[in-house]
Amino acid sequence: MAKGKYPINIWVNEERYEKLQKAGLSGMCEEMLAGLKVIRVYANDPQRDKILKVFPTAKFDSATTKSIELLPRDVKDKIFSVVIDKESVDILDDFLSAY
Repeated sequence: MAKGKYPINIWVNEERYEKLQKAGLSGMCEEMLAGLKVIRVYANDPQRDKILKVFPTAKFDSATTKSIELLPRDVKDKIFSVVIDKESVDILDDFLSAY
């Protein structure tokens, strides 16, 4: 099975940016709209499928961005917390193990 790479975009405000700096991850931020920053946590095919199954509001944008969209805010907050705890964006296996 091909291993895709599907981003989950997590917006970064000043508070989150400070946490990323302390974790040594601020370089992972990308500038998006009008100076807003985002970090991307990538899912592979099995992780994407599990996310779409566990979180019914989530959608996969297969047409344009190939990203996972519409995750509830609290889910993205939890993903961000795991990024900070693990000091890595390669955390979806750890995150999904709770589901």
